[in-house]
Amino acid sequence: MSLFLIKRVGVLVLSMIAATVVVFTFMAVLPGDPAEIALGVNATPEAVAALRARFGTDRPLPVQYLDWVTGLLRGDFGVSYVSETPITPLIADRFAVTSWLVLFGLIVSLIIAVPLGTAAAVRHRKVSGLLLSGISQAGIAVPAFVAGVGLLFVFAVSLRVLPSGGFVVPAQDPVGFLRHLILPALSLGLVQGAVLSRYLRSAVLDVLREDYLRTARAKGMGPYRALLRHGARNAAIPVITVLGLQLATLLIGAVVIERVFTIPGLGSLLLDGVANRDLLLVQGTVMVLVVAVLVINFVVDVGYLILDPRLRAS
Repeated sequence: MSLFLIKRVGVLVLSMIAATVVVFTFMAVLPGDPAEIALGVNATPEAVAALRARFGTDRPLPVQYLDWVTGLLRGDFGVSYVSETPITPLIADRFAVTSWLVLFGLIVSLIIAVPLGTAAAVRHRKVSGLLLSGISQAGIAVPAFVAGVGLLFVFAVSLRVLPSGGFVVPAQDPVGFLRHLILPALSLGLVQGAVLSRYLRSAVLDVLREDYLRTARAKGMGPYRALLRHGARNAAIPVITVLGLQLATLLIGAVVIERVFTIPGLGSLLLDGVANRDLLLVQGTVMVLVVAVLVINFVVDVGYLILDPRLRAS
């Protein structure tokens, strides 16, 4: 078990190092000089050179990379080219907002997927099971931003029972915080819940065909009780992989949903940075998203180890 964890940590560290190289290289080859963009078209060459020196963009690329990575290790993402303010507190505040959105989206996804997928598997030979499968299949075909626009029209514009966007800090107004997150969380969770329910249905069907579950049924247990007592862990193992991928999907999908609902999260920060050509801000934001996805994959691998005793034995 210890060797497995050491290997996974090593892979995580190497992946992060590779990610820094890819992200930095991609940003470095993009056209446009941050100093010229910040000063405008009427700037003098002397002013542009002075601003390049202050930004540090006049140094060789390897030196800029090492300086950026060293700053990341200290938790320093640098200074914005546009606002000339520290990027670290800005990303930290926006990441907290995005984390709330992803967390609530995941909760909605699980609330939908677990009963829907389980019932569709247990009742797969009945009309109700086919109907549940059809509902989940239809949910997969709906993009998250389309679901968001539809929910906005129904609950914010037509019924006017929920706010159309924005974000409220939970410490200031818990009720307002929940009200503002309901629609964006539903937009993320409905689609991902439909996807997860399909995988959960397949996993539960595989478990239902196992001999030990047939034995439990032969002893008089109902299908749901036998599944919960004897098959839940085995069914959860393949679902963990999909759940990890969905966390990454929720994180990336939040970029679009935050724009639809005007939520000041990482997605809005990233799009604003791209619009303003604030490359260092974009670079730091993308790196945070990449690291979050890598950490999620690492947690999924550790979850395998906890759920499956065969991995610990091997």
